[in-house]
Amino acid sequence: MPQRVRAAAGILILAAAPACGGQPVAAPSDRSQLTPVSATAEWPASTPDNQGINSQSLRDLVGRINRGAYGAVSSLLIVRHGQLVVEEYFGWSASRAHTVQSVTKSVTSLITGMAIDRRTLSTADRAIDFFPAYRPIANLDDRKRSITVADLLTMRTGLDWSESTYPGSPLQQLNDCGCDWIRFVLDWPMREPPGTRWEYVSGGVILLGAIVGAATGQRIDLFAAEQLFAPLGMESVSWYQGLPNGLPHSGGGLNLRPRDMAKLGQLVLDGGRWRGTQVVSEGWIRESTQPRLTNVRSFGAYPADYGYLWWTLPRGVITASGAQGQWIFVVPAAELIVVVTGETDANFLSGPDLLYGQVLPAAGLA
Repeated sequence: MPQRVRAAAGILILAAAPACGGQPVAAPSDRSQLTPVSATAEWPASTPDNQGINSQSLRDLVGRINRGAYGAVSSLLIVRHGQLVVEEYFGWSASRAHTVQSVTKSVTSLITGMAIDRRTLSTADRAIDFFPAYRPIANLDDRKRSITVADLLTMRTGLDWSESTYPGSPLQQLNDCGCDWIRFVLDWPMREPPGTRWEYVSGGVILLGAIVGAATGQRIDLFAAEQLFAPLGMESVSWYQGLPNGLPHSGGGLNLRPRDMAKLGQLVLDGGRWRGTQVVSEGWIRESTQPRLTNVRSFGAYPADYGYLWWTLPRGVITASGAQGQWIFVVPAAELIVVVTGETDANFLSGPDLLYGQVLPAAGLA
């Protein structure tokens, strides 16, 4: 059972199950050298300087991380021009899956797009139509009947649901109920017509995961394992699961190795291709990552737009974000991927700060 939902920059995201990530990291040290990156079957490797990134700046960054300047950061990976150039772990290791918190939502967007690519699902499909066995549905009215897949993808469900304060919130109730998550979300009251207003609703993304399962005939984790994770060679993937029947928490329950987070970033950068194979359609990558709602939130000094469960930050940075400091940054203009994992809500904003303050200037994007 998840311990609690964490609040970070106004975003409430599922905390990891006790056995999945969140372990203490090593005490800060003064190490400031870059660990040499070796090429593997997973990633070709290079050096920062060979890919146009100032290595001295990155050494300074690693030193600052080790001294605790960015809080409890547990990993930093940088990929440029398809080459892994930085792979640093701070009390973590390459083989260990890490909680990714609400980065899960962006992965759910990719998986939803794969179902749409196969024409088993449409953004116009109505949510309740996938759950005839759940009728009668509580608080059912024309507003609830009209919620679509697109509304779930854009966080405009119309549900009377707020995660801005976790204690007593719908999300805490869902996490603690030990009940059928689909029933919980379907029965929740409405506040306004869907499509009216943006509101962060993790329960809607859990419902979306169940819809993908109903549409494809495979539970979302099984569909993803075959169609997304296997083609990318992703290892040690796990989900937090609940009712009914082991339903994955597609709003925040995924655990991934940082290397695999980087693969997802590269997949998005390359228009849905991985090593020349089209895994997700280029059309879906473009459609899901384009800003649809502007300035819905900010991450510290950086205003954030929203697409289909993806954020867009200044300079066109496509972003997946999770509590405790989990980030995938895709910078198309620089052919750059940056992955950061962290351990505490106190350093949630370390990801954007080190991206804009250190990595982008080192890559010549001051």
